[in-house]
Amino acid sequence: MRVIFLQDVPRVGKRHDVKDVNDGYAMNFLLPRKLAEVANPKNLAELERRKKEIVVKKEIQAELLEKNLEELKDKVVRIKAKADEKGHLFSGIHKKEIAVALHEEHRVEINEEFIDLEKPLKTLGEFEISVKVGNKKSFFKLVVEAE
Repeated sequence: MRVIFLQDVPRVGKRHDVKDVNDGYAMNFLLPRKLAEVANPKNLAELERRKKEIVVKKEIQAELLEKNLEELKDKVVRIKAKADEKGHLFSGIHKKEIAVALHEEHRVEINEEFIDLEKPLKTLGEFEISVKVGNKKSFFKLVVEAE
């Protein structure tokens, strides 16, 4: 049976793939769990429409990211966190918290996956954070202060 995968299924297929699988596997596992749908002409046309939509969204996102990277230069982001008297944070500052702070303070929306941070920040102070999208790179200053 030919199916369209709605979600990634390990060792079988990825989302939006069209593949032939055993009838029993499709009927008893994939279809009831909404992991795939039957690849009929109507569903294949819908899949093509969804793929075109995704391409358009990615192009728009790429343009917005380039604009956001330009806005990032020379920005200072401040995050307050609980710390002990030696300046060590009780909880590290992760990429997600940095992305949220960027959005709250400067209305610059950058996905956390583009923030170049090897490990969470665990101390108070100033840090130079880089954001890399494709081959473009931008920097901003992050100041971690005690609450």
